[in-house]
Amino acid sequence: MIIGIGNDICDIRRIAATLERHGERFTKRCFTAVERDRATQNGDAAATYAKRFAAKEACAKALGLGIDHGIFLRDIGVVTLPSGQPALDLTGGALARLQAITPPGHRAHAHLGLSDEYPYAQAFVVLEALPS
Repeated sequence: MIIGIGNDICDIRRIAATLERHGERFTKRCFTAVERDRATQNGDAAATYAKRFAAKEACAKALGLGIDHGIFLRDIGVVTLPSGQPALDLTGGALARLQAITPPGHRAHAHLGLSDEYPYAQAFVVLEALPS
């Protein structure tokens, strides 16, 4: 059963301007070490960060809360599976909220879709509860 759906769109130009203005202060505040490593390896750091920022916002919406309601941006991490598929790695308040909305006798699974077409990046999250 679906227990949450969220989507978000982010302007890559806005992220590029924020990177230029705040640099590491912004990236360390909002992104996990894994996400920062991914962005530095990619040829377009702004697009990489924009997709991940959109994913964080989409996930917070799917969890039924916004950012700063017990969920922080670094509680929602985007990782890349060996297949190349993006996935969510939840910790802290995000993981606690996911556990709270998952019905007894079920386990949660998060689906993440990322896309970008300059100047926009988009993310879509579906949270699913599967029988244990």
